[in-house]
Amino acid sequence: MNIAKEPARGIYLLPNLLTTAALFAGFYAIIQTLKGHLEIASIAIFIAMIADNLDGRVARLTNTQTAFGAEYDSLSDMVSFGIAPAFLGFKWGLSLLGNFGWFVAFLYVAAAALRLARFNTQLGIADKRYFQGIPSPPAAAMVVGFVWVAADNGWAISHWLASIFAVLVIFSALLMVSRVRYSSFKQLNWHERVPFVSLLLVVLLVAFVSLNTSAVLFILSLIFGFSGPVMTLWRLRQRRLERKKKA
Repeated sequence: MNIAKEPARGIYLLPNLLTTAALFAGFYAIIQTLKGHLEIASIAIFIAMIADNLDGRVARLTNTQTAFGAEYDSLSDMVSFGIAPAFLGFKWGLSLLGNFGWFVAFLYVAAAALRLARFNTQLGIADKRYFQGIPSPPAAAMVVGFVWVAADNGWAISHWLASIFAVLVIFSALLMVSRVRYSSFKQLNWHERVPFVSLLLVVLLVAFVSLNTSAVLFILSLIFGFSGPVMTLWRLRQRRLERKKKA
């Protein structure tokens, strides 16, 4: 008589520890925001991004991907890249805009929640080479990067600067819920050999980031953020040219 085996219970420790680290960094950012330490809060959110990136890669490399891990990761992302950046942004400058400021902050939180919910429903069926809409971590990088640059350089908070920041927050929120495609970089083979010059470029990039970390990370996040719409417009233009040739 064959007795059906019960599914193994428990979770994989390493990837979920990294997810917990990302969650802790996001929670720590909220605490530091409450204390008015906005630069520390910004750094904590960027640390959460590193931990969030590592947990997925570790899970794939060790073949420890689970439904529990995916759900836990989404909840962690909601705190670290949804609530924490919005709270930080509101504390820094959106509060100067009155009711419109808190509406913008809520819009970002809602967009992050919708982005994560859509991602979870498309697991296993979406093209793994691309993300539909910008992921929440790089969206948060644009918002948090602006605050970090402002805090790092001692910018005086004014109504017009807060208005510019509000436009950036709205832009980030719309990108998350858009259908604009972004490269996931999952098609890159990290195990194959690369030219020696590639290592040199990585070293130069690290050195470049160390010169002015906040400004460089903010610029890189903006480049990635605008890359989606730019590539979408380029693909649409190519399709129009192809249709004209066929006509």
